[in-house]
Amino acid sequence: MADEEEYRRARAQVQRKGVEAEGYAIEGVSVGGHETCVTVPSLNVAFDIGRGPLFAVSQDYLFITHAHLDHIGGLPMYVATRGLYNLKPPVVFVPPCIKDDVEDLLQIHRRMSQVDLKVELVALDLGETYEIRNDLVARPFETHHAIPSQGYVIYSVRRKLKKQYAHLKGTQIMKMKKSGTEITDTILYPEVAFTGDTKSDFILDPLNADALRAKVLITEATFLDDQIDVDHARQHGHMHLSEIMEHSQWFRNKTIVLTHFSNRYSLEDIRQAVSRLQSKLSSKGDSIDGEAVPDVTRAIFIRAIRVNWANLWRVPPR
Repeated sequence: MADEEEYRRARAQVQRKGVEAEGYAIEGVSVGGHETCVTVPSLNVAFDIGRGPLFAVSQDYLFITHAHLDHIGGLPMYVATRGLYNLKPPVVFVPPCIKDDVEDLLQIHRRMSQVDLKVELVALDLGETYEIRNDLVARPFETHHAIPSQGYVIYSVRRKLKKQYAHLKGTQIMKMKKSGTEITDTILYPEVAFTGDTKSDFILDPLNADALRAKVLITEATFLDDQIDVDHARQHGHMHLSEIMEHSQWFRNKTIVLTHFSNRYSLEDIRQAVSRLQSKLSSKGDSIDGEAVPDVTRAIFIRAIRVNWANLWRVPPR
């Protein structure tokens, strides 16, 4: 009870904050065991819904990673609030194994509240692609939590002239296009990836390569220090900050956003832990295996700080 009251006070006292990462504004709230909801407004998406925070209501697409209440508890309120504001029914993506249970949950709330909770519920499975708009698609990838879970990658869709037509003049290309010839290849570029809660195992899965080369990777770092070791983190389906360093050679992201820190840690605890991580990475230089070392951003948004490998600074209030 005391922990919950402390969480509510901290949340009320600190303005919601966000970070800018690779041209994307990223906003939300994420405290391990309490609440996680992260939004990327320019993509019109939210990842997990926490307790149903108002800042997420305007996002038309919601991606649920798993069924723990601190990630899905606010779903009925999110849907109901959109209806209250006469917004179109949202599209909510869930792992296929929980779709029926989520539908049952919504039905219970419909009966109790006598409100028609309008929503398009989509079971998006590994290997499937959903078109958000003609230049944006989403795909899930496998994560490893204590219960069934999955992350998501949002891709931009671009079309590039096929190599065999590169030598043609503009008039020739236009003529072929009018004749119905397919003259372009469709290429997907991973923009933003979100893991939700997971062990570090997802990093080593070759099928998850797109998550590790997205411009922005939003992932968890629940535990930070030696008081809670890697084994403990793994037993509970989470990741330890030290594992970011251990597996750093696999990351090709331009920015990594760290979330879901345990509520046991203060801002100073987090600052010191990431500072130690910075020192270790600095000893490796500015690149790993010839690749630039990514920025790491802590984006908890209750006590938000931004960290890159060279500097540490507070994010200014929005």
